[in-house]
Amino acid sequence: MNKEYKLIEKNFELSAEFSRYLFEHPELSSRIPSDSELVLVPEFDMELREFNLSLGKRIESEGDKVTYIVIKNIHPKSYSRLTDVELKMVTKC
Repeated sequence: MNKEYKLIEKNFELSAEFSRYLFEHPELSSRIPSDSELVLVPEFDMELREFNLSLGKRIESEGDKVTYIVIKNIHPKSYSRLTDVELKMVTKC
């Protein structure tokens, strides 16, 4: 898998996380101009940050509007959001 493909794959994952964030913070969504391209700028991943900033600059150079979304941190992946799970066994007599 080449380097650019890995960065694009990271962007898909980051975009999904940002979409979830917007569902929880609709006030931010209302501040994003509808006529601009979003560019996610993750401060926790310098390689992806630089890749995305270069994409943003390219979009700007083509005359399109860009909104940069700076993401300072991300929690580690979790496979489940469940908490306090309990197992109760029932046995028949």
